[in-house]
Amino acid sequence: MDGMIHPGSDAILQAGPVELAIPETGIANLSRRGLLGSAAGALLLGVMLKGRPARAQGEGLAAAAPRPGTQVPAFLEIRQDGTVRLLSPFVEGGQGIATAMAQIVGEELDVDPARFVVDCAPPGADYLVVNGRRLTGGSYSVRSSYGTMRQLGATARNLMIRAAAARLNLPEAELETENGTVIHRRSNRSLTYAELVEAAWRLPPSEVAALRDPATFRWIGKPVPRIDVRDKSTGRAQYAIDLTVENMLHAAVQHAPRLGQEPASFGNEAAVRAMPGVHSIQRLPGAVAVLADSWWRARRAVETLEVTWNDGQHARALPADFSSAGMLAALRGERGAGSPAEENGDLRAAFAGAAKVIEAEYDAPYLAHAQLEPPSAIARFNEDGTLELWLPNQAPEMFQASAARMAGLEPGKVKIHSPMLGGFFGRHFLYDAAMPYPQAIALARAVGRPVKVLWTREEEFLRDAYRPIGFARFRGAVGADGMPVALHASAVGEGPIGRYFTPDRPVDSSMVEGIAGKPYSIAAKRVDCVKVKQPPVISFWRSVGHSMNDFFYESFLDELADAGGRDPFEMRLAMLSDKPRQATLLRAVAELSGGWKRGPFELDGVRRARGVAMASPFGSEVATIAEVSIGEGEIRVHDLWIAIDPGRAVNPAIIEAQVQSAAAIGLSSSLLEEVTYEGGAPQQRNFDTYSILPPARMPRIHVRIVESGAALGGVGEPGVPGVPPAVANAVAALTGQRIRSLPMSKVRLGA
Repeated sequence: MDGMIHPGSDAILQAGPVELAIPETGIANLSRRGLLGSAAGALLLGVMLKGRPARAQGEGLAAAAPRPGTQVPAFLEIRQDGTVRLLSPFVEGGQGIATAMAQIVGEELDVDPARFVVDCAPPGADYLVVNGRRLTGGSYSVRSSYGTMRQLGATARNLMIRAAAARLNLPEAELETENGTVIHRRSNRSLTYAELVEAAWRLPPSEVAALRDPATFRWIGKPVPRIDVRDKSTGRAQYAIDLTVENMLHAAVQHAPRLGQEPASFGNEAAVRAMPGVHSIQRLPGAVAVLADSWWRARRAVETLEVTWNDGQHARALPADFSSAGMLAALRGERGAGSPAEENGDLRAAFAGAAKVIEAEYDAPYLAHAQLEPPSAIARFNEDGTLELWLPNQAPEMFQASAARMAGLEPGKVKIHSPMLGGFFGRHFLYDAAMPYPQAIALARAVGRPVKVLWTREEEFLRDAYRPIGFARFRGAVGADGMPVALHASAVGEGPIGRYFTPDRPVDSSMVEGIAGKPYSIAAKRVDCVKVKQPPVISFWRSVGHSMNDFFYESFLDELADAGGRDPFEMRLAMLSDKPRQATLLRAVAELSGGWKRGPFELDGVRRARGVAMASPFGSEVATIAEVSIGEGEIRVHDLWIAIDPGRAVNPAIIEAQVQSAAAIGLSSSLLEEVTYEGGAPQQRNFDTYSILPPARMPRIHVRIVESGAALGGVGEPGVPGVPPAVANAVAALTGQRIRSLPMSKVRLGA
């Protein structure tokens, strides 16, 4: 077991395809928009390629896909106006993936990304580009598909050149391309891609189309403007809540106060049925719905309905006495050894010979996703026996399979449309009772008409799948020189990877990531995973286990620095002497901040201090420094400096924006956010009780991208985990008070 490090949840994504039995109440990840049809005058590539159709909705996953990146018609449509429509394997949810895909494909195709229209591809074997799967999550989209999408663009460009060579009766070697046009310089002749597309798509694609030399890149690596900004700014962008279909009824839902309860009786059913626009009242598992000719009328009616609830049969029923305080007490009381996720060195001897030993316990609460867009879904059964769904998701094939089981159909009979997401954060997976699409399917079947289900904010908070509560116990030791010599950590609880993907493994990787596998040199260390089931429906949340575990670890590392009389920045740097990538990043963030200084110090008449933290999430490395002060008992964060090494940058502007947004959610969660359970039900039902960071408390965020040349890492989530510990470490330096429980607003701090 010596030197063993259990992989984090990132490794689950990197692994090859595995057989996963996804239960009816299980979770999965899905992607985005279905095939909505082509614009007038456009040539859909799949139609033009005889014998090689794009395998999409109807064919499901039965057919084996050829070499990724060679099935051009499945992905690309060249329109007569010179624009290019790309069917992306990934969901656009504000992270900029549509622009990144346009950059990568456009670079090799030789078409300006600004000329791309990017939609989410329907379910189909061609789009399983994430190691034989398809999902949008884990900060994995670009790094998992970079080579495939480059090959796609290169293959398409090669087809255009070959078609032009045949048309012009010229050698291919004499032709070149320029922004959607094939050119023969010597004769001054040219043909646009739109003129060539029909002939090009009839050619067999080359399996070895040459890629460009990265030294010649014009768009990859550049801050290309996002291609979706105009539509979002002008209101043309459509999210799931904006969509309608003909003859549609609107449904509003009232869920049982506690998961596991069922509707028993209605006290005023006749009065509600008589309300304006009401079509019907329908019972659902754990809920009731009112259907009406408008959603507002449906909502008013369902909120008027007086429902008596009884306990029912549900695999995830919450006990009536369940509370988050009781859950945390249970985690604190669990003293089992668990299973080692990481182990090296002689821990017993290291502690016995240490100069000083310290212990600490840390915890973090349940968190809601609190996305901007409330959940919704539209279901329609068509005359041809198919079921059509419009719903936010992060993995179309998984939702297709789940919906097919619910409807009693073959997967190929279920058509999935995946609009862009109005909020991401791991919310749009197949969490039990947390998604409205099963309700939409049941209601559409019951009334024989298309039905749109839209949850209110209160119903969203009530049935959200929460980030699990976290607890970790640390014991550490420093030597005579003040440097750490031993560390023993135990992560206690449950994580989403263990619940949904690896329930039989002794180590849940999402419980220990951010604690196991840290880059610091410590002679003896052990990290244990102590599994304790949690009754609520738990979920992935932005940066998953890292969102709490790096707070635990990096805060305790500062405690070790104080125990040894060491500066926490210098101590980290010394512990990274054999890790040049991380050491370079740590120096970079110090330089970005104007030079490391812990404090306390005065600036503009305000007493301040700084804290530092590092994280290694999703294939990237991140270093963070926070500067804080205390005002009226509250933590005020003035600046966050974040250096990120994603290996290489595809779009620096998007990386910077993602780090800034991740820092905002990291700060919001560390200072304010918390879901508490009492009586088996969450107490936070809207933003009046679930506090998020207000604009007035948003600090300045400074970002530096350090390209080490390592393998591509993720960028959507890595900015989160360094923020909570950097802030907590700064507060400790300023006040001498160590905060070990989130959110920090629970602690009233003196000036």
